[in-house]
Amino acid sequence: MDRAPGLSVRLKLTLSYAGFLMFAGALLIAVVWVFLLRYVPDDVFVTPAPRRPRDPFVPHQFIPNRSDLWRAFAPKATAALAFLLVFGLAGGWILAGRMLTPLTRITQATRMATNGSLSHRIRLPGRRDEFRELADAFDTMLARLEAHVAEQQRFAANASHELRTPLAISQTLLDVARNDPTQDHAVLVDRLHTVNARAIELTEALLLLSRADQRSFTREHVDLSLIAEEATETLLPLAEKRGLTIETSGDITPTIGSHTLLLQMTMNLVHNAIVHNLPEEGTVWITTGVLSKTVVLTVENTGEKLSPQLVSTLAEPFQRGTKRIHTDHAGIGLGLAIVKSITQAHDGTLTLIPRPAGGLRITVHLPAA
Repeated sequence: MDRAPGLSVRLKLTLSYAGFLMFAGALLIAVVWVFLLRYVPDDVFVTPAPRRPRDPFVPHQFIPNRSDLWRAFAPKATAALAFLLVFGLAGGWILAGRMLTPLTRITQATRMATNGSLSHRIRLPGRRDEFRELADAFDTMLARLEAHVAEQQRFAANASHELRTPLAISQTLLDVARNDPTQDHAVLVDRLHTVNARAIELTEALLLLSRADQRSFTREHVDLSLIAEEATETLLPLAEKRGLTIETSGDITPTIGSHTLLLQMTMNLVHNAIVHNLPEEGTVWITTGVLSKTVVLTVENTGEKLSPQLVSTLAEPFQRGTKRIHTDHAGIGLGLAIVKSITQAHDGTLTLIPRPAGGLRITVHLPAA
């Protein structure tokens, strides 16, 4: 990879190590020199000792001064500094290379991710230090990005399939009407109206899901209990038509978010509980409350027994159980997916649990205001 002109990080670290080692060596030599100067005078005055009769001669005594010390000390100090320079450059280059090895692995993983390979992981070995934390954070980011891309690709494929179905039906109806001029046009118009309404409903749901994923909404103080009451009143005629009972209870649950999106979330939950219920004499329970620093919305309903494997897939886009499709309100398969997206956009959690007696318990936790 081409780099801009300039020193590399490894060379900068090498020069930094060598420069620090040279500075420390020069400081040590200076300290030794100052220490020696304390015991060596600048000028030496030698007083001859008195000669005794028995001594054949008086030996000559040599005492070095500071000039003599400097001539002996300077070459050795220069040689030591030269050795420290060479040793610092060589050792610094090796140490810098070892220190930058994790960054090389991280750079390679980044380039692979840039080229579209999101399955690669760094998995940096060794103890947990700054480089290990950086590599682990990058691996976590790659895992989330890979899961998000896979989910988006799966969602795009499912959405394309779902949108193609009403268009194909409309095309078939129009072809039949063109080939059979005697067909009743009123029946054709009714069928086209039904297909077109489903396509519009699906498109609006996709737009709502995209809006929730992008978190492009204004946050305000809302009461989740009031939203639950509003959703219940709106869907009460549908429940009465199907012979169901709705029981609502709970406390004031203040939170911060979009009133429109939270109302849509609650409407989807209640509608799902009404439609996927017993054929008659079913019940829907809606409760709200405050738990620690979160507000809780719980929607339960009676119904058929569901397996944990099926329940774990209900919040995925366009995922519906076989028996949940053949109803007069089968929906488009985005109801709980929209609930999940709105919950995550409000920094909340969504939990789906099958009831032992049949039906489903859905719990939404949102941060309390």
